[in-house]
Amino acid sequence: TRIKSDRYESGVIPYAKMGYWDASYAVKTTDVLALFRITPQPGVDPVEAAAAVAGESSTATWTVVWTDLLTACDRYRAKAYRVDPVPNTTDQFFAFIAYECDLFEEGSLANITASIIGNVFGFKAVSALRLEDMRIPHSYLKTFQGPATGIIVERERLNKYGIPLLGATVKPKLGLSGKNYGRVVYEGLKGGLDFLKDDENINSQPFMRWRERFLYCMEGINRAASATGEVKGSYLNVTAGTMEEVYKRAEYAKAVGSVIIMIDLVMGYTAIQSIAIWARENDMLLHLHRAGNSTYARQKNHGINFRVICKWMRMSGVDHIHAGTVVGKLEGVPLMIKG
Repeated sequence: TRIKSDRYESGVIPYAKMGYWDASYAVKTTDVLALFRITPQPGVDPVEAAAAVAGESSTATWTVVWTDLLTACDRYRAKAYRVDPVPNTTDQFFAFIAYECDLFEEGSLANITASIIGNVFGFKAVSALRLEDMRIPHSYLKTFQGPATGIIVERERLNKYGIPLLGATVKPKLGLSGKNYGRVVYEGLKGGLDFLKDDENINSQPFMRWRERFLYCMEGINRAASATGEVKGSYLNVTAGTMEEVYKRAEYAKAVGSVIIMIDLVMGYTAIQSIAIWARENDMLLHLHRAGNSTYARQKNHGINFRVICKWMRMSGVDHIHAGTVVGKLEGVPLMIKG
């Protein structure tokens, strides 16, 4: 049913006619830009699909409501302004969408992702949707703390310049006792590695509690450093079931002499931002393992490009990220892994 007046039109109206499509839109330097790969449902026009994505990820709902008149809709509507066919495909399109910066809470990854990827991936107008890239304006980017250190600082702490840093992960990832785990750390570092790291799912299991692991790791690090005359280290995974426990483990890692801690992507965006703030305040390096990433990054027509995840994690304050490899057991695209 449509109810019309001189001022207002209600009912189900195509998104492209509601202001979410504007081919003449001039992108502002303060806009947040998102590049989506859309696969419209059969019979859905690509422009309408792009406008639907813009609408659902900003101010729209399934119909027009009179309360739209109470807001500055022209300003706050996301604008799909360009749609290009994806090369070598017949049903996929790149949709370029601009968002007013004021749509997002400052310094909150949880808030910006609630809009950009929150509800729109279940939208009926598209059969598949993938967030390929984002451009974050400086005015919004600077509301995040970002990484506290870079490769220069890490080289200073390792006192190693001019050559690649060489690391490895302790294997088997599960089942070792604390003492044997520390032995692997020692043997690896003494054998020439600059650092070792915990794997994503080694936290505090019955076969090895986290305090035991931290202590034996630090013993191995200190012995290897003494034997080689080089600075050595190991990434201690502080991922836990609650933030209180994460902080407790991080504090303990610092107390026993570690200069770096590690977390998993599956902790969630707010938890990652929180521990990143702690790491900066405590002068600790922070490594992130991308555990869980491939559940939404591996499919090339649906999900999120890992490049976007990397940008979000750097905004959060992570110093470096587990990026996968172009060889070995895991899938990886060389250009993506190189950044």
